[in-house]
Amino acid sequence: MPELLSDDAIKKKLDNLEGWERQDETITRTFEFGNFIESMEFVNKLVNPAETMNHHPDIEISYNTVTLSLTTHSEGGLTENDFELAGQINEIAG
Repeated sequence: MPELLSDDAIKKKLDNLEGWERQDETITRTFEFGNFIESMEFVNKLVNPAETMNHHPDIEISYNTVTLSLTTHSEGGLTENDFELAGQINEIAG
């Protein structure tokens, strides 16, 4: 099972992770697209990495914006898995 990260470790990881912010025990990022179709295409691209890691973001879609939140629910906070998936999401987003 993944271990919870310390506040210092979380801060260091966020410093190297473009666009993500901490909100309590989650990290979040909002992506903006040209329209609803582009938003949905982006979300569909997240399925494979999330399934491969068995680690799934909370997703909010509002027309041309997609807000993602990551936390390790089983551990009650942030672990390495959250930052690994966030990095993959950033790569997908370009």
